[in-house]
Amino acid sequence: MTEEQKPIFASIEEAEKFMISKFGESESFDIGMKHLHLYKMPVFTIYINGLIDSANFTEILVNIQPTQEVEGYTPETEPEFFQFCFPYFAWEPMKSQEQLLTAILGGQVAFITPSGYAFIADLRAYPGRQPDEPDNEKVIRGSRDGFTENIVQNSGLIRRRIRDASLRFELHQISDKGKTDTAIVFMKGIANEDHLNYIRQRMKKIKHDGLTMADKSIEEWLFKQGFHPLPFVRYTERPDITAAHLLEGHIAIIVDTSPSIILVPVTFFHHLQHAEEYRQAPFIGTAVRFLRFFGTFLSLIVLPFWYLLIKHHELIPTFLDFVGIDKKSAIPILLQILIADAGIEYLRLASIHTPTPLSTAMGLIAGVIIGNIAIDVGLFSPEVVLYTAITAIFTFVIPSYELSITIKVFRVFLLLMTAWLGVNGFFLGILGLFLYICSLRPMKVPYMWPVVPFFPQAFLRIFIRFPMTSDALRPYIVGAKQRKRS
Repeated sequence: MTEEQKPIFASIEEAEKFMISKFGESESFDIGMKHLHLYKMPVFTIYINGLIDSANFTEILVNIQPTQEVEGYTPETEPEFFQFCFPYFAWEPMKSQEQLLTAILGGQVAFITPSGYAFIADLRAYPGRQPDEPDNEKVIRGSRDGFTENIVQNSGLIRRRIRDASLRFELHQISDKGKTDTAIVFMKGIANEDHLNYIRQRMKKIKHDGLTMADKSIEEWLFKQGFHPLPFVRYTERPDITAAHLLEGHIAIIVDTSPSIILVPVTFFHHLQHAEEYRQAPFIGTAVRFLRFFGTFLSLIVLPFWYLLIKHHELIPTFLDFVGIDKKSAIPILLQILIADAGIEYLRLASIHTPTPLSTAMGLIAGVIIGNIAIDVGLFSPEVVLYTAITAIFTFVIPSYELSITIKVFRVFLLLMTAWLGVNGFFLGILGLFLYICSLRPMKVPYMWPVVPFFPQAFLRIFIRFPMTSDALRPYIVGAKQRKRS
């Protein structure tokens, strides 16, 4: 008798008492406990009704009924009898009561034999939606499938794109009560072992009752983010983006119940990439990328720079005479800018919580009625509304929602520095932000690579979308064992 086939209960009766002590007797309507027969052998089964595939389970129950003569069994041969008679491929023996309980809570069906041997059948069918295209990562041309809240379905979407035996899905269960299924995904032989060990060790140190916020909770535990505003990981809901990063040597983390996949290690520039650049010709992709990078820079400096110019008229050249303000207001310009910038953020929050049929009406009320009236009554100068709106448009260019929020925070900081110290404050603020970003090293990877430290070839590939046929090395920061991709 092998170690995997040792009984974990003394009898079926003991197993039933154990399950009743854990789940209660008729205390939860979705807990199923049944006495059945596997041909002539009595078995006790436990399952959670909302997490299993009822149709397949019913078919299995029909097939295990004693419709034909099967050789008998003894207490020692119960595992072999179960293996021979059970008409399903996805089953495995259990080594402990705790392992069995975790499997049941994860949506698997347990079978316990008369001598206390326990087996589970993977009949999970988690409730969820179909893999539709994610709203925040749409492309003109490309696949229309996206990740869902189902970890098994998400792994299949990746497997469909990388049909290689070296692709690994390393499963972990995190937290004491939630026992959240979390998979570390990587290409064995390519991904850096130091980075993998870093993630594994961090996961082992997570001591918490539950991670209900899924991927975001994992990020904060793994990287000790604290109050740093910049995102230390990249989130994506697209399987093609995930597959591309895995082949580059990055590591993906799938958290059950979350449609977003975590990609590590990443830099600042990873948050500015978009799949659309690789769905167009290299020249067009490069132009789009340049516009996005330039728009991100403008979203940071337009409002502070405009405020600097109107406060120091001597700095305005002749051809920029229109930059000034025609109508004065009783409210200071700085306060107007802060109120208008905050108003756009409130508008974004309102749009999230507004039902879709009412969103158009809400936009008209906020943009047309409130905006015009605020200018007419003298609350805002027209130029403040104009430049705030332009800045908002530049902010929407940023593909990463997390980075766009961070840019807004940096913009307010730069604006306050400009108001405090004038020209010196503007440039000191930019220098301070740059040094702060350069100081970050999540997973010991420079956040501003390849600018700091400077790698010329990698720098060109950041700003230029080279043809796919060009011989590209895997990024230096991932520490891949094999840098050549072909």
